[in-house]
Amino acid sequence: MGDERKQASPGKADAESAASHPSLRPQAEARLLEKTALLPEPTGPLSPEQVQQVLHELQVHKIELEMQNEELRDSQLALDQERARYFDLYDLAPVGYCTVSEQGLIKQANLTAASLLGTTRSELLKQRWTRFIHPDDADLYYLQRKRLLESGEPQSCEFRMNRTDGTLFWGQWAATVSETAHDGLELRTVLSDITERKRTEQALKERNERYENLFTSMDEGFCIIEMIFDERGKPVDYRFLELNPSFQRQTGLHDAVGKRVRELLPNLETHWYEIYGKVAQTGEPIRVVQEASELSGRWFDVHASRLGGPESHKVAIVFNDATERVHVEKMLREAKESADRANRAKSEFLSNMSHELRTPLNAILGFAQLIEEGLPPPTAKQKRNIDYILKAGWYLLALVDEILDLAVIESGRLSLTMDAVSVDEVMRECRAMVEQLARTRGLRMSFPSFPTPCHVKADRNRLKQIVSNLLSNAIKYNRPDGWVAVAWSAGTEGRIRISVEDTGVGLSEDQIAGLFQPFNRLGQETGPEQGTGIGLVVSKRVVELMGGAIGVESTVGKGTVFWIELNLAADPQPVAGIAQGVLVARDPRLADTPLSTLLYVEDNPANLALVEAILARRADIRLLTATDGDTAVAVARSVLPDVILMDINLPGISGIEAMRILADDPATASIPVVALSANAIASDIQSGLASGFFRYLTKPIKITELMDTLDIAMEFAASTANRANQKERQ
Repeated sequence: MGDERKQASPGKADAESAASHPSLRPQAEARLLEKTALLPEPTGPLSPEQVQQVLHELQVHKIELEMQNEELRDSQLALDQERARYFDLYDLAPVGYCTVSEQGLIKQANLTAASLLGTTRSELLKQRWTRFIHPDDADLYYLQRKRLLESGEPQSCEFRMNRTDGTLFWGQWAATVSETAHDGLELRTVLSDITERKRTEQALKERNERYENLFTSMDEGFCIIEMIFDERGKPVDYRFLELNPSFQRQTGLHDAVGKRVRELLPNLETHWYEIYGKVAQTGEPIRVVQEASELSGRWFDVHASRLGGPESHKVAIVFNDATERVHVEKMLREAKESADRANRAKSEFLSNMSHELRTPLNAILGFAQLIEEGLPPPTAKQKRNIDYILKAGWYLLALVDEILDLAVIESGRLSLTMDAVSVDEVMRECRAMVEQLARTRGLRMSFPSFPTPCHVKADRNRLKQIVSNLLSNAIKYNRPDGWVAVAWSAGTEGRIRISVEDTGVGLSEDQIAGLFQPFNRLGQETGPEQGTGIGLVVSKRVVELMGGAIGVESTVGKGTVFWIELNLAADPQPVAGIAQGVLVARDPRLADTPLSTLLYVEDNPANLALVEAILARRADIRLLTATDGDTAVAVARSVLPDVILMDINLPGISGIEAMRILADDPATASIPVVALSANAIASDIQSGLASGFFRYLTKPIKITELMDTLDIAMEFAASTANRANQKERQ
């Protein structure tokens, strides 16, 4: 309703009521004639009784008419109410209703139609219907209208429509035709806005096109199968429902849609049925790489997932031919295994070479040290000869170590223990190592005060090796009365730069270019200084492995500056409860020193003789010996020595096996076992310590180091025994 709905007036309602009861008048007249016929012919004036009867009849007729009028008014009211409900439904329907004349003019329309077309109902009436149809779709409308008028059958179609503001929407048009008495044919039209549905259909169409493009162009094979189970639920076959071109290219199967796999590949491995059957039954996707021997032994990388809910037996499969990849991976595994075997062989060779070179050096350097410190003291000539022996021996040992270091680094097996290392402590230790050499050559040395605390992320031993190498080079290749200066500065962000400057002859650009090449001594091969050309190579690679950098700056005739940059590290927190201090070796000349028992296990007679000669000066140590691991275990269990000095490579069981046997025996478990071996590669040392050795010493023996280590082990054994005694007394 609203403004556009006109209400009927009472007068009009009465007229319409009379028009709607055209038979009442004749009926009334007929009844009057009947009643009149019953009355006697008037012969004179009516008697009072007759007048009374006529008045009575008139009153009855009056009441009858009033009742009829009341009935008519109730009927009209009900009709008006029904008509109002009809107009409510008509106007507020979710679709537009229009009545269009045969000439194409809009005769009637509901509010929804007016709203769809962006106008009011009053403005919509008498407008041409085609005005609102998009020009490109007008032909479609005329075709459907023609069919409607010719056949009389309902017609429908979809086309674009223009609102009065120029915007477009998609409409669904449905119409029937009817004929009126006065206006001829009319089209009863229903209009719905289907724009959203069209958008959804377009999006679905585009998605399907993308899927179809992907489906047909993807390199991966794709198929949808339907699993077939027997009555026990066991997967026994599957049928191909859909597949893409790549499926055919990779499998060689053609026209497979609708066929069972057993028809195409009767001998296919059962694991394929089991894999896809599990996916269909559980709904859990799976990815496998499996061989299909019936497809020329090819391997496939398969990803399978279920389509639909638990009741579905459909499985979507995406796969690639992985045959080449599997073969390459197999070759890589074999190559890796071969490389691992070669690395193990190389490691064994390096370890054996180290052992074989260090074993004779142990005797040479050990006995030379004993002679040097023996009584009576050697003569001046003997002392000079001993110095030659020691110098050559230690140089040979350093050469062996450098070659082994380079071999380990190049094999990629160098193991670093990265800690927060104090720069100041390392510099003080390196200064103590080279200061005597600088003094003998008349060189001055200067070391700065490093910031305290200052720690870098590094392997402590390797950092000492690098710094001492740079310092010794600066000393060896300096000029007389020159100097060596160590300095530090802030490097790149989060780093510290440590530099070593000398006053030597300097390096040319060509020499700098070949500086870090193995065995390249830059023309110093015939010079007085011994060297291998390996030290700087090892230093560079170790610095880089520690995340740092190394470089050089030089001016010919003035000197050279080598520098390293290392990452700064947070200062380590002190561990509570650990006393800081230095263990001092006991003086064996003290009369009250208790006698300790040392068991030395060694199969090499020269090494046995050397240790016996070294320990002959220690009146506080009783030495027992064994030449193989089994004997060592038996002696240890029998005698219970305070400390055991153990070689690694022994006849029968190795020193590591013997140590483990003793560690598993409660009677000998507390005895500290010190390794003394020519297996001096870093990995050998780490492995030995991890196995349970108290300390790990390498050959050739450094007498002072051996004595200090034995003192520490003896003190540990004594403290362990004291704790055990106190526990027993408690």
